[in-house]
Amino acid sequence: MELVIFARFHALEGQEEAVAEALREVSGPTQAEQGCLFQKAYRSIRDVRLFFVHSRWIDEAAFDLHAKLPHTVRFVAKVQALIDHPMDVNRTQALDAAML
Repeated sequence: MELVIFARFHALEGQEEAVAEALREVSGPTQAEQGCLFQKAYRSIRDVRLFFVHSRWIDEAAFDLHAKLPHTVRFVAKVQALIDHPMDVNRTQALDAAML
Protein backbone atom coordinates (compact mmCIF):
# COMPACT_ATOMS: atom_id res chain seq x y z
CA MET A 1 0.00 0.00 0.00
CA GLU A 2 1.30 3.46 -0.93
CA LEU A 3 2.94 5.42 1.88
CA VAL A 4 2.77 9.22 2.04
CA ILE A 5 5.31 11.17 4.09
CA PHE A 6 4.94 14.64 5.54
CA ALA A 7 8.07 16.00 7.22
CA ARG A 8 8.42 19.35 8.97
CA PHE A 9 11.64 21.28 9.58
CA HIS A 10 11.79 24.57 11.52
CA ALA A 11 15.25 26.09 11.15
CA LEU A 12 17.16 27.61 13.99
CA GLU A 13 17.34 31.38 13.64
CA GLY A 14 19.94 32.19 11.00
CA GLN A 15 20.05 28.62 9.64
CA GLU A 16 17.13 28.85 7.22
CA GLU A 17 19.34 28.99 4.11
CA ALA A 18 21.37 26.01 5.32
CA VAL A 19 18.15 23.99 5.74
CA ALA A 20 16.99 25.07 2.28
CA GLU A 21 20.31 23.99 0.76
CA ALA A 22 20.24 20.63 2.56
CA LEU A 23 16.74 20.01 1.16
CA ARG A 24 17.89 20.94 -2.35
CA GLU A 25 20.87 18.57 -2.08
CA VAL A 26 18.83 15.56 -0.98
CA SER A 27 15.87 16.06 -3.34
CA GLY A 28 17.54 14.86 -6.56
CA PRO A 29 18.90 11.58 -5.19
CA THR A 30 15.61 10.93 -3.38
CA GLN A 31 13.51 11.53 -6.49
CA ALA A 32 15.75 9.08 -8.39
CA GLU A 33 15.10 6.23 -5.96
CA GLN A 34 13.18 3.34 -7.47
CA GLY A 35 10.55 3.28 -4.71
CA CYS A 36 9.91 7.05 -4.75
CA LEU A 37 6.76 8.05 -6.60
CA PHE A 38 6.99 11.77 -5.76
CA GLN A 39 9.09 14.08 -3.58
CA LYS A 40 8.97 17.85 -3.23
CA ALA A 41 10.28 20.30 -0.62
CA TYR A 42 8.36 23.44 0.34
CA ARG A 43 9.02 26.64 2.27
CA SER A 44 6.35 28.50 4.19
CA ILE A 45 5.48 31.93 2.83
CA ARG A 46 4.58 33.16 6.33
CA ASP A 47 7.58 31.78 8.25
CA VAL A 48 10.83 31.69 6.24
CA ARG A 49 12.30 29.28 8.79
CA LEU A 50 9.60 26.63 8.22
CA PHE A 51 10.02 23.89 5.59
CA PHE A 52 8.08 20.78 4.64
CA VAL A 53 8.74 17.71 2.54
CA HIS A 54 5.90 15.79 0.93
CA SER A 55 6.78 12.45 -0.61
CA ARG A 56 5.00 9.35 -1.86
CA TRP A 57 6.48 5.85 -1.80
CA ILE A 58 5.38 2.56 -3.35
CA ASP A 59 5.21 1.09 0.15
CA GLU A 60 6.65 1.39 3.64
CA ALA A 61 9.57 -0.90 2.77
CA ALA A 62 10.68 1.55 0.06
CA PHE A 63 10.74 4.38 2.60
CA ASP A 64 12.58 2.21 5.12
CA LEU A 65 15.25 1.57 2.48
CA HIS A 66 15.37 5.32 1.69
CA ALA A 67 16.07 6.06 5.36
CA LYS A 68 19.20 3.87 5.23
CA LEU A 69 20.72 5.26 2.02
CA PRO A 70 23.88 7.42 2.33
CA HIS A 71 22.29 10.62 0.97
CA THR A 72 19.43 10.34 3.48
CA VAL A 73 21.71 9.54 6.42
CA ARG A 74 23.89 12.57 5.56
CA PHE A 75 20.81 14.79 5.22
CA VAL A 76 19.37 13.73 8.60
CA ALA A 77 22.70 14.27 10.37
CA LYS A 78 23.09 17.70 8.78
CA VAL A 79 19.54 18.96 9.27
CA GLN A 80 19.21 17.79 12.90
CA ALA A 81 21.87 20.35 13.82
CA LEU A 82 20.00 23.10 11.92
CA ILE A 83 16.46 22.76 13.33
CA ASP A 84 14.96 23.79 16.66
CA HIS A 85 12.96 20.61 17.35
CA PRO A 86 13.25 16.83 17.14
CA MET A 87 12.79 15.30 13.66
CA ASP A 88 9.11 15.44 12.69
CA VAL A 89 8.43 12.83 10.00
CA ASN A 90 4.93 11.42 9.64
CA ARG A 91 4.07 8.20 7.82
CA THR A 92 0.53 8.37 6.47
CA GLN A 93 -1.94 6.73 4.11
CA ALA A 94 -4.68 8.44 2.15
CA LEU A 95 -8.00 8.57 3.91
CA ASP A 96 -10.47 7.07 1.46
CA ALA A 97 -14.19 7.77 1.69
CA ALA A 98 -14.72 4.12 2.66
CA MET A 99 -12.50 4.67 5.71
CA LEU A 100 -14.65 7.52 7.08
